[in-house]
Amino acid sequence: TLLSAGTAFLAANNKESHCALITNRHNVTGRHQDTGECLDRKNAAIPNAIVIHFHKNVDVIGEEWHEVRLPLYREDETPYWIEHPTLGEKADIVALNLSWGVDVTKLPYYLETDLDNVNLVIGPAENVSVIGFPLGLSSHGKLPIWATGFMAQELSLISDDNPVFLIDCRTRQGQSGSPVIAYRPSGYRYEKNGKVMSTLTANVAWEFLGVYSGRVNPQSDLGRVWHVSAIRELLNEAAADNERRVAAVQNEPA
Repeated sequence: TLLSAGTAFLAANNKESHCALITNRHNVTGRHQDTGECLDRKNAAIPNAIVIHFHKNVDVIGEEWHEVRLPLYREDETPYWIEHPTLGEKADIVALNLSWGVDVTKLPYYLETDLDNVNLVIGPAENVSVIGFPLGLSSHGKLPIWATGFMAQELSLISDDNPVFLIDCRTRQGQSGSPVIAYRPSGYRYEKNGKVMSTLTANVAWEFLGVYSGRVNPQSDLGRVWHVSAIRELLNEAAADNERRVAAVQNEPA
């Protein structure tokens, strides 16, 4: 039974490091992150698997897709997903580790390279984009839709125990788990050596800011975004979890 549609994406620190799938915790639990209420009101069901559509390993991106079904629970009923190392279930973000085949093209956001992190300076009222699947819709095939809104606060206000910021964007169900980026097709501000500088350029620049996790309430266009700093910690925890499990298998008696 298909319960709902959502958004997820791949992330890695760099091209050589561990790559994991990132999405919202409520996407895998099937429960409201704050209240614990079951999100599937029709069936009162919670998910036991997710289906992901990956790009096939082809030259033309967006034309062929490889469908992967991932179970969410092991045989002992423990979850496969990895939660934030310190915030745990309080953080509405999780990671899932996958075994990669040659029939899947990995296109992650890189958190520690200058491709997806150019130190853009983003202030209140500046444009940000939520890239996902509102109401389960796509732009072409399984390619996402860009919804654009505005920063609703200063990024300097976030803290380690609450790494969340607000945006003002007309989003809908299905966009939970979307990457949020600042996309600049021309000039932009950036930070270098502790100073804010600006540039006019024909080069496109973007900054990965975090993961969208839904509106503060159904009557508002204000939405929560988990900051990239929390995603980086989650990704490192996923890499450590993978290393522990690989080592455990290798140490099993023959």
